[in-house]
Amino acid sequence: MDLTDKVAVVTGSGQGLGLAYAKDLARHGAAVVINDVNQATADAAVADITAAGGRAVAVVAPVGSTETARALVTGAVDAFGRLDVMVTNAGILRDTVLWKMTDDDFDAVVGVHLRGTFTCVREAVLRFREQGDGGRIVCIGSPAGQRGNFGQTNYSGAKAGIVGMVRTWALELRRAGITANAVCPVAATAMTETVPFLAPYIEGMKNGEPLPAIIRREVGLGTPDDAAGIISFLASDAAADITGQAFAVGGDRLALWSHPVLTAVEYSDGGWSADDIAAQWPRTFGESVQSVGEEFPEELMAK
Repeated sequence: MDLTDKVAVVTGSGQGLGLAYAKDLARHGAAVVINDVNQATADAAVADITAAGGRAVAVVAPVGSTETARALVTGAVDAFGRLDVMVTNAGILRDTVLWKMTDDDFDAVVGVHLRGTFTCVREAVLRFREQGDGGRIVCIGSPAGQRGNFGQTNYSGAKAGIVGMVRTWALELRRAGITANAVCPVAATAMTETVPFLAPYIEGMKNGEPLPAIIRREVGLGTPDDAAGIISFLASDAAADITGQAFAVGGDRLALWSHPVLTAVEYSDGGWSADDIAAQWPRTFGESVQSVGEEFPEELMAK
């Protein structure tokens, strides 16, 4: 897995998952642009990578605006001469139930996750097309965007939107040799520490205790490093034919999310009245209704 000639931007890469992605890309030879809103955090990430023999620079700016997106692309080109990979990882949380969520709660999360992904990818694609030799887009989604999650209207909506954009970009960019994929990771970070049934396991991990197999496999949760390999793979030439996909990764588990498909179909000549639907519902559709939210092993939820 040689990325020696690649240059990657990783947004939100000062710590957590983003830093794990950047370090893994650098370990495989890529030059990396670190992005964070805190100068000291970004500088520390750059120092970690360069101390290990990698190449990295920092661009300190909040993701969301076109100005930041352009600064990230310019930072890559000025430091390393080109851009090959855009990883959109930056994110924030403003969790609360729908009836308590403010406009600012909603706009802040959508601005960073959804608009920030759009602006960064757009600017990267402009550079890719100018260079004329393809490129790689890796956008970070979430299981919350695939299944929903209590208290995360803003986050779930933004993450679902990211996967929708990725599928569209895969269609639009194929002829230019640019791939677009989404990765939905689950890892022990500040975000997952707030999940009550996971908190004891994450605390134990901080104290050097290994995560049990049921967590690493059934829940698919591990360390940020466990989720980093898929990013380097998708950045590589080995993934040149993979586009429009949404990956699930975490712990010992790697999987693909399905694209939405019709699960039950029935026809009625002349269309469907409300009475027609009520009559047909239990025969065709009732057993096909799907659950919402993540489903975890019962033995974990009972604790």
